[in-house]
Amino acid sequence: MPTIKINNADIYFEDSAPNDAQKPVMVFAHGLLWNSRMYDKQVAHFQKDYRCIAFDFRGQGQSQITKSGYDMDTLTEDALGLLAALDIDKCHFVGLSMGGFVAQRIALKRPELLQSLILLETSADPEDPKNVPQYRKLVKAIRWLGIKRVSNKVMPIMFGSTFLADKLRKSDRKQWLAMLQGNRKGGVIKATMGVIERTGTYEQLGDITTPTLIIVGDEDAATPYSKSERMHFAIAGSKLAVIKGAGHTSTVEEPDQVNRVIGQFLENCV
Repeated sequence: MPTIKINNADIYFEDSAPNDAQKPVMVFAHGLLWNSRMYDKQVAHFQKDYRCIAFDFRGQGQSQITKSGYDMDTLTEDALGLLAALDIDKCHFVGLSMGGFVAQRIALKRPELLQSLILLETSADPEDPKNVPQYRKLVKAIRWLGIKRVSNKVMPIMFGSTFLADKLRKSDRKQWLAMLQGNRKGGVIKATMGVIERTGTYEQLGDITTPTLIIVGDEDAATPYSKSERMHFAIAGSKLAVIKGAGHTSTVEEPDQVNRVIGQFLENCV
């Protein structure tokens, strides 16, 4: 299993073409409670033309659970450390939800590393104060009961009603529920607190000059359309795309739509 020591954490990553210096690079940063698997359909689609690198944030997936370092700035340093360790000096950076919080910070801190910025189901604001008590309660429940006991409450946050109701996708739901339940408690609690307590980037978005695509599912309850529209108006020249029938995990729910939108955007970035 490929892991690399970054900022005192063993970070798991997958690289579709480690020895191909000719292909442009796409880097995929996942959302809270998930891992690099949420981009399987994107990697499969783009790896013919791009070197695709997907990684797990510390405490999640197959990366190490560390005592600290779950704030967004440290996670950004982890991502930057991975790029440096793999000698990547330019990439298309794709971030979903928590991965999007990190992607924005990379665009602000190290814009020279980015050919494009692709933000899915994310926000530039701190966590909505109305949601914080609910999420803190969720963390408490995970701490005392374990992730399995609360997983059925988490699924409607992560997925839209179309995906959850589709009888033909029962096995898909089962697979993702099992993955959710497979999270390690210590890592999930720390990662969730990092998301809840994050600071916003909205005031700085006007500084982003990287070509930017913003994607949101029309059934996303966790970060609704208004959050994406707000970022779109703040980032000059950005594109905004809505994925029909998708919630907070559009890469899984509607991969073909997502791949098509990203593909069209990348064609115009060349």
